[in-house]
Amino acid sequence: MDKSDSAYKTIGEVAKILNLKSNKKGELPTHIIRFWETQFKQIKPKILNGNRRYYNNDTIEVLKKVKYLLKDQGMTIIGVKKVLNSDKSLKLDELPNNSINADYKLKNKLKRISDLIKKIKSLK
Repeated sequence: MDKSDSAYKTIGEVAKILNLKSNKKGELPTHIIRFWETQFKQIKPKILNGNRRYYNNDTIEVLKKVKYLLKDQGMTIIGVKKVLNSDKSLKLDELPNNSINADYKLKNKLKRISDLIKKIKSLK
């Protein structure tokens, strides 16, 4: 029987949802989620019997943002804290447009400069 979407998830289930890479032994890296709990006050799981962590959908959304900003966008923990603490509440699909690394014009300019340098080197 599957859990409903609104049900609390265990830390292992959240690691699967976040698609965190498992180690060589095939274990999910739940330590990453526990570390993020210590760094970001927005991540507050319910801790019940035997110190088992349970995450609701709001907390899972925050974890998705944290993973996206840290792993995909290459931001630092301090940078992610600033984004999460800012007055603007960004949705996950809005993040690429507001990200530091998503400056499309700058990337294009750098690519053109790189191409020009390669062209000049090939002429020598």
